[in-house]
Amino acid sequence: MKTCLRFFCLLLFTAAALAQKPAPTITVALDATEAPRKILHAKLAIPVTPGPLTLFYPKWIPGEHGPTGPVQQLAGLKMSANGQAVAWRRDLEDGWTFHLNVPASATQLDVALDFMSPIAEGMYTAGASATEKMAVISWNTLVLYPSGWTSDQIQFQASVRLPDGWKFGTPLPVASRTGQDLQFAPVSLTTLVDSPIITGQYLRIESIGENPHHEMDIAADIAAALDAPASFFEHQRNLVIQAQKLFGAHHYREYHFLYSLSDHVAHFGLEHHESNDSRVEERSMIDDTKRLLASGLLSHEFVHTWNGKYRRPADLATPDYQKTMQTDLLWVYEGLTSYLGDVLAGRSGLRTQEEARDNIAYLAAELEYRSGRTWRNLQDTADGVAAMQQGAPEQWESWRRGLDYYEEDVLNWLWADVIIRQQSKGQRSLDDFCKAFHGGQSGPPSLKTYNFDDVVTTLNQVVAYDWRSFWTERLTNHGPGAPLGGIEGSGWKLTFTDTP
Repeated sequence: MKTCLRFFCLLLFTAAALAQKPAPTITVALDATEAPRKILHAKLAIPVTPGPLTLFYPKWIPGEHGPTGPVQQLAGLKMSANGQAVAWRRDLEDGWTFHLNVPASATQLDVALDFMSPIAEGMYTAGASATEKMAVISWNTLVLYPSGWTSDQIQFQASVRLPDGWKFGTPLPVASRTGQDLQFAPVSLTTLVDSPIITGQYLRIESIGENPHHEMDIAADIAAALDAPASFFEHQRNLVIQAQKLFGAHHYREYHFLYSLSDHVAHFGLEHHESNDSRVEERSMIDDTKRLLASGLLSHEFVHTWNGKYRRPADLATPDYQKTMQTDLLWVYEGLTSYLGDVLAGRSGLRTQEEARDNIAYLAAELEYRSGRTWRNLQDTADGVAAMQQGAPEQWESWRRGLDYYEEDVLNWLWADVIIRQQSKGQRSLDDFCKAFHGGQSGPPSLKTYNFDDVVTTLNQVVAYDWRSFWTERLTNHGPGAPLGGIEGSGWKLTFTDTP
């Protein structure tokens, strides 16, 4: 009995020792000097101990809502220890996972890899991200990390060498700079992946707010594309002011709008906690029509620092980049962000009031005759995003239904806003929900998760109503027609004429 007890205590001691093993600090040195050729070279030094080791290439990327880590663009992967090559093998069930055996006496694994930015195809960090004159660098495309720790626990010491003459912008704290070589302060893997770099020959940095600092880091293929009218930056300053008023607090140390102006990169917006990666056509700041068409992008991505990064559905807040994300609450994460982004575009002057109403009318008209509503409810457009929407073609979109949790939930959250105003006789609005749900205490990046019940509870704290039934009906109905209660409840009506 005593022998068994001693053996059991030894097992407990061994398990405790393993549990207390410190997470590694990995160095990653990025050579971006060939970014104009659309290829990046990275070298990693990973602390290891002899024996079996599993490395992951980030798979489920925050904000992309799917297993979209562009492992197919990873090349030149070589591993070594003590100057000798180490063989590796890809997992047969998961192509983002690599297995190897660390040789005896080795304490460091050296990894070299290349990432090749595509020419035109792809979306988000898998999309075209580099031209002859500029590039956006996403760290999830350039790192491997060992199993056994969360992305918050693993630390990275990162550096980058930029092409000659290229400037840069990033929320990543810079520890030192020598010429085109940047050394960053140590950060967690979470923060590293959340902190892209924009760099280019033609790059404009414009301060748009202080306490905390906000700036636009804008790269373009030609210098003339950076010559925006003064009103453009004034509206961006108003956006910062209006967002602070809406939420009542901020959850970042400073904020960077990384804005790409190019006809040769993928066009999208991707949120980060202290920045956003937003990419539009080359003339989107200097052409009046293109500027208007892009007017809701930066406000949408800015809202995400509160709704999506600070407040995040619990099932999207995974401990690393290999765990499957559950997307059922994207009607809050993306739908509410779409509504608030449009609201802030109007309040800041990025759109006139008439243009803001035209945008709502356009969304409603587009959704009024959505044929796929008869078989697929709105909730399923969120539930199925990872399986159905990644790379889906545009053809038959009305029958298939695409990312309708964006546009249709603009109408649904407008409806919720109108209900709050009606029930409170004009004393309260969705602004009060935003302050209660997304506000709190200002400070550095942090995460506070939520579920469906938390949304319903906070809405009821703003104004008593059967919010559970409201949202259940909005998410599960099959029409007919778009949800127009918010438009009609605020005194308007959707009509169609013979004039386009």
